[in-house]
Amino acid sequence: MSALVELADVTYGYGGAAAVLDHVDLAVGPGEFVGIVGPSGAGKTTALRVLAGSVRPAHGRVERRPGLRMAYVPQVETINWSFPVTVRECVLMARVGGDRRLPWSSRAERAEVTAVLARLDIGELADRHIRELSGGQQQRVFIARALLGEPELLLMDEPTSGVDVRLRHELLHLLDDLHARGLAIVLTTHDLNGIAAHLPRVVCLNRRVIGDGVPHHVLTEDVLERTYGASMEVLIHGGMPVVVDNFRHHASHHGGHEHAPHHGEHDHARENGEHDHDHAHGEHDHARDHRHAEAGA
Repeated sequence: MSALVELADVTYGYGGAAAVLDHVDLAVGPGEFVGIVGPSGAGKTTALRVLAGSVRPAHGRVERRPGLRMAYVPQVETINWSFPVTVRECVLMARVGGDRRLPWSSRAERAEVTAVLARLDIGELADRHIRELSGGQQQRVFIARALLGEPELLLMDEPTSGVDVRLRHELLHLLDDLHARGLAIVLTTHDLNGIAAHLPRVVCLNRRVIGDGVPHHVLTEDVLERTYGASMEVLIHGGMPVVVDNFRHHASHHGGHEHAPHHGEHDHARENGEHDHDHAHGEHDHARDHRHAEAGA
C-alpha cells in the first residue's frame, strides 16, 4: 500500500452513544504533515486513537503498512507531572519490550536518550524533575519519548494546548524540522491561524470529514461553518487564510435591536489575528530557509 495508514469508511462510538466517527475516510502517506481541526467532541482524539490502533472501529477497516513504526503523544494535561522521575528517566520509560532482560537501562540506551534530548535542545534538562518543566519543555520531553523508537509516523493530540504564542512558535519550528527530515506527522489542534494555516494539509472533522486538502481550499467560510456550526469570516493576509470569528449578538426578547460588535472591535480582532498569523508565517519561512541552507551545505 502507498499510504502509511488508511481509514476506510470507519465508524466508531462509545457504548450506546451516537457515533463519534461516522463513515470516515482518511489516508496518511509517507512524510505527510497533517492537521486535524474541529470543535470539541468532533472525534479528533478518537481519530488519532483509531490511527494508532488503540481502539478498533465498529465498522469499516484500518490498513497499516506492515512493520509501520508509530508513536503517540497525548495531551500534556493528561499526564501526572508530579510523578517522581527526572527527564532522562521519563524518556527511558519508553524503552519497553524488545530483547531487554534487565530492569535497568543499558549504556547504549542511555546514550540514545542523551542524543534524542540534545536533538530537541533539552539536553541540559536531563537530570531535572519533570514537575519543574515549562509547558513547552514538557511537550519536548514527550516528543523525545516518541522519537526514541525512531517512528515513521508521529501522532500528536493538541500539542499546543496551554502554551503561549512564543512556545507555540517554537514547537511549530521543531515539528517543521522533524517533518523536513522525513517524519510523517498527524496532529489535532484548535489553533486555526497559528498552526493549521501553516500546514501542507488540513482535515476539517466533525464526526465526518467535512474538508481535506491544502489550507486555501479547506479553510473557507462554507467548510468552517459546516464544521463548527458557526459563522466565520476568512481573510487572506500575506497570501494565507486568516480565520476571524464572525459572531453577532441577537436581538433581546425585550425588543432591542440586533447589533454587531463595534467596528473598532472587529478591526482589533482582525488585526490581532493577522499579527499572530504573520508572526507564525515568518517563523515557518525561517524554518524552511534554514532547511534549504542545510541541504545546500
